[in-house]
Amino acid sequence: STMRVFSIFCVAAVATGLQVGLAPVGQRSLVCMSGAINESIDKENPKVVNMLKVSEMKGKKAVMCRCWKSGTFPNCDGSHVKHNEAVGDNVGPLIVEKDS
Repeated sequence: STMRVFSIFCVAAVATGLQVGLAPVGQRSLVCMSGAINESIDKENPKVVNMLKVSEMKGKKAVMCRCWKSGTFPNCDGSHVKHNEAVGDNVGPLIVEKDS
């Protein structure tokens, strides 16, 4: 038989701050990520904000990173695939498409 493993968010307030991550449900142990998600992108600024004007997009669609692992951030380079395999996550890109 096939065992399905679903994930829920693990959010725990602790004395040192907030921990947010994924907690597999089933026979696996609880795993939470703590600290910053963004390890290296635009760290000199207090907040990372990127704007994409659809009218200025080159081509019909833009594929935007949501995992913070892309070497071409804010564009997706597929780094989420390796991240998902490593930690059991399911994050993927945001795809913005122009209307015809």
